[in-house]
Amino acid sequence: MAGPKKMEPEEEIVRLLVINLRRMAKTQSEVIVELDKAGFGQTRIAELLSTSANAVNVTLNKARKREAQGQRAHES
Repeated sequence: MAGPKKMEPEEEIVRLLVINLRRMAKTQSEVIVELDKAGFGQTRIAELLSTSANAVNVTLNKARKREAQGQRAHES
C-alpha cells in the first residue's frame, strides 16, 4: 500500500492552516470567505477545500451580497 503523497513544506503548512481554519469556522462558507480575505484565489480555495471553483465563486458572490445589504441597513 502506498503512503501519503509527499508535499513541499510550504504546501504542508497551508494545508495544516486550512484544517485549523475549518475547525474554527462554523461553515464552509466562512472558510471560503476567510481564505478569500487572506488573498487566496478561487481556484486555489477550491483545490484546498476539495470543491469546485464555481462553488467557491457562488459562495463569495452570496457573501458579498449579504455584506452589501448589511452595509445599506447601517446607512439607513
